[in-house]
Amino acid sequence: MSSIAYRLISLATPVLLGSFLALAGCAPEGTGDTDSGELVGADETVSANEAPISGSIPVGSTLISTTGVNLRSSASTTAKVLHVVPSGASVTLEASAPVDGFYKIKHGGVVGWSFGKYYTVKTTTGTGTGTGTGTTPTSDARTAALARAKKAVGYSYWWGHGRFSNTAATSSTKGSCSGSCPSCSHKGTFGGDCSGLAAKAWQVPSTNTDIADDEHPYSTVDFNGNTSRWSTVSRGAVKAADAMVYNSDGHGHIFVYEKGDGWGSMYAYECKGCADGCVYDLRTASSAYHAITRTGF
Repeated sequence: MSSIAYRLISLATPVLLGSFLALAGCAPEGTGDTDSGELVGADETVSANEAPISGSIPVGSTLISTTGVNLRSSASTTAKVLHVVPSGASVTLEASAPVDGFYKIKHGGVVGWSFGKYYTVKTTTGTGTGTGTGTTPTSDARTAALARAKKAVGYSYWWGHGRFSNTAATSSTKGSCSGSCPSCSHKGTFGGDCSGLAAKAWQVPSTNTDIADDEHPYSTVDFNGNTSRWSTVSRGAVKAADAMVYNSDGHGHIFVYEKGDGWGSMYAYECKGCADGCVYDLRTASSAYHAITRTGF
């Protein structure tokens, strides 16, 4: 399809400028693992220096338990045991730095502190200084998609476009948008609209791999229906790097979900509108939205 055709598709679907945004508290996604009251947590009196993980690890990273380990209300062996994390369970890191060898994690919807000796790092998000000698941190398709979405943050809203730099936006590179879209004007060489960001993050089509190339292959009309490249999933089961989309009566929007409650408050990457640009924010979504996942996730 030609770039002119892409532009025509985009012009047919004006972006909703945050009509359903509402700030509220965030609850990062749960792991879905089950708890067992019969499990007994491993010894927490050993030296924290013996732990397979140490130092600061990015918030949102996934850790894997190597044995049954206590989840406590605070970073102390005398703190209340909330439950025992089973061996092999996935947990989400809630705070970067450990306290006396304990890491703040979330497991099964419960946030608490657990001893780092009994965890290895499965995946990391963002940047950090932590190490995982038991399991080498890896990047999966979802982590990579979020990393691409993150590169858009700080750049301007550019109707019908999708082009971002591999370096962080600065006052001289972020560009600017003025007016009311679609009759808005843009200055600069970088920026994008909501569907332009989503296509870059998801690398759809498969040729859309260079984030610095100006490509805009889809609009919210396309993302709103199922294709061979993406399909609808339950909002209650939405996962990192999935997207939330709606299109109705000539209006539409799409954003890339990072974490939170699919029916409540969630953190997201989105090119929000001319006034706000491309942001990482905490928002809600009306019932008009549905969740979609990229094929291969």
